[in-house]
Amino acid sequence: MKAAGRSARTRLRDRVAASDPGLLRLTAGLRTVGAIALTLGVLAVFGVDVKHLVAGAMAAMVATFAIREKEPVPQAVTLALGLPVALASVSLSPLLTSRVVLGDAFFVVLIFCAVFVRRFGDRGTALGLIGFQVYFVSLFVGAKVSGLPGLWAAIGVAFASSAVVRFGVVPATPARILGLLRQAFRARLAQLIATQLDLLDAGPDDIDRTLERLRDGTARLHETALMIQSRLEEGTPDPSTARLVQRRIADAEIAAERLGLLLLTARSAERADTLTLHLPGAPAPAVGRSPAPGEATETLRRDLTALRTLVLRPPAEARGTALAHLRNRLLGYRDEENLPEATAAVQDVFRGIGETARAVMGLRIALDGPQDESDDSPATARSREELDAEDAAIDAGEEAAEEEQTGLRRPTTRAAVQVAVGSSLAIVGGEFLSSQRWYWAVLTCWIVFINTASTGEILVKGYRRLLGTVLGVVAGIVLAGLVGNHTWTAFGLVLVLIFAMFYTAPLSYTLMSFFVTAMLGLLYTLLHTYSMSVLVLRVEETALGAACGIVAAALVLPIRTDRRTNELLGTVLERLTDVTEGAVDQLSGGPEADLLDTARELDQALGDLRAATQPLTHPITPLRARRDTAQYVVALLETCAYHARSLAATAELLPTHPSIAADPRLRGAVRRTVRNIEAIAAHVADEDAGAQVETGPSIASLLEPDAAGVPRYGRITGRVLRHLERLDEAVVGLARPLGVSVRTPQR
Repeated sequence: MKAAGRSARTRLRDRVAASDPGLLRLTAGLRTVGAIALTLGVLAVFGVDVKHLVAGAMAAMVATFAIREKEPVPQAVTLALGLPVALASVSLSPLLTSRVVLGDAFFVVLIFCAVFVRRFGDRGTALGLIGFQVYFVSLFVGAKVSGLPGLWAAIGVAFASSAVVRFGVVPATPARILGLLRQAFRARLAQLIATQLDLLDAGPDDIDRTLERLRDGTARLHETALMIQSRLEEGTPDPSTARLVQRRIADAEIAAERLGLLLLTARSAERADTLTLHLPGAPAPAVGRSPAPGEATETLRRDLTALRTLVLRPPAEARGTALAHLRNRLLGYRDEENLPEATAAVQDVFRGIGETARAVMGLRIALDGPQDESDDSPATARSREELDAEDAAIDAGEEAAEEEQTGLRRPTTRAAVQVAVGSSLAIVGGEFLSSQRWYWAVLTCWIVFINTASTGEILVKGYRRLLGTVLGVVAGIVLAGLVGNHTWTAFGLVLVLIFAMFYTAPLSYTLMSFFVTAMLGLLYTLLHTYSMSVLVLRVEETALGAACGIVAAALVLPIRTDRRTNELLGTVLERLTDVTEGAVDQLSGGPEADLLDTARELDQALGDLRAATQPLTHPITPLRARRDTAQYVVALLETCAYHARSLAATAELLPTHPSIAADPRLRGAVRRTVRNIEAIAAHVADEDAGAQVETGPSIASLLEPDAAGVPRYGRITGRVLRHLERLDEAVVGLARPLGVSVRTPQR
């Protein structure tokens, strides 16, 4: 019964970890709600009025979510610096209230500075956010000069409460967050393997739905891998450990994705295209019966279940001979003599299971330390030796500094000018709508510029905020009617809505806006300023602020979505060239390179491009053909990135792996692919460049044969060639949607 209880708790923990990697959303929600609750409790003891309770609650929320540093000491410094900024901001608002023109001009300057200081990193961003938001709080509660001492006290309590909750009640060190992210990676990897198991048995009616789940699981696993990579520097004790974890995470991700592709191929009449795993809505290949009749199918099903068990079993439950037996059997498939009798495609699946089991063992060693080796089989011992040799070869590399833009080309400066112009328009328009609550338009204009970089992104964000606000107004009307004059009931619902706001913020901006607006309806009730007209005015001011932001983004130093995506596409192609050339050069016998960091830069560039294309792929876009083209291009680039990562991972094994030898002929085979990537990049940079993509014989046929009687290439080189073939095909596939001409050389 104890074991069953532990198993149930483990399953629940894994589900939570997979749904919220690192528990980052839960931590943000708990910290904010805790800080607000503590602030309200302290202020209530001193018997302050509702206005100061609302001001303290909002200040506590700002002091909590504005801090973005990952380590506790920088967080404490920023929080300490934020308090005088908040006090100065809340003091200036009532002093300037009677001077309308001067007050409005100062508000615009404050907004400009709040965006401009983002150039100084997380601390500058936090201080700018605190300065603006606390100024807004003073406008919201109608601060007066005579009431400043009370507001200072409320804000001081709010910042102190935020510090207590952040560092005492809900602490989150980089090492702890990284540990939770590792747990999430394991949980999502196990979920992906479970979906692959479903793929094994899916019939023709279920294959499309299962394939969609497979795409989603692959994308979620990659998302978690990127989150881990972004926190390795702070969460690990030294660079070597960080690189080791990064390597093992990359190995496991690549092996799992390859296993899914091999399973799909085994279910298909021909080799499955990697693009199928990345293009949303792509039709599944023609599927027949299960991949192999009888015993082989049952063995495959059993071993996929065993692989999932290896991934999920925590270190405390991993002792004993049963798990060692599973591990030994799966790793045995790395040897040809242990493969069961089956078709070539099904045998490839068993090989994929063996390679994934090796990656899982490496991941377990990297995350949990040395393992019990007493029950190792020869295949397991050999895999462990390979991992040890790879670990010993890992060394830290240096990152090159990027060229920094200056003047109006600097993103923060450009955004500061845009938001200042948009806010000026919002102030003028907001005054016409309401001389008392014009600041809602300014707040919306400010918010639509946060974390956006093009006009299209601002348009989509403004639409989502408006939609969430309209829905939130309806909820606010209902909640305000239910609460009535019950102050603490209203504050309790406010805490629930704030938690929901922060928990859903990374998932849906519309949902977050909904919870914000519903919460504001309750705050208006507490301040006795609630009415239907006030909530309708909230919608009008939101629409005005979004419109002003869009106009400013479109007319003042505009960055069109096309220009933004082209710049990012050029960066992705440049990183793809770096990874491909570096990997193939090392596989050809060249010097060792820092391929892991190069592959990570490719993933980051591709993630930026994927985010920038959201305005083009959004469901409301009227340009359907353009949306389909953007999705197709991103899917092709994700396919290219997968094969480039696989090449890099294989190249990293070269110095230590006994079965991998350098093949100098590979360097010549990849030249055409690199030229094609460069041609596409040249066309993206200048449509009149006249660049052409070249097709021709297969990559494998470009290898010069060795001496008579010697095989053209071994199995490892064959795998490398398959990745190069698929990469070459995907690069040529990019030419058509991007408008690059394709040339076939004459024989």
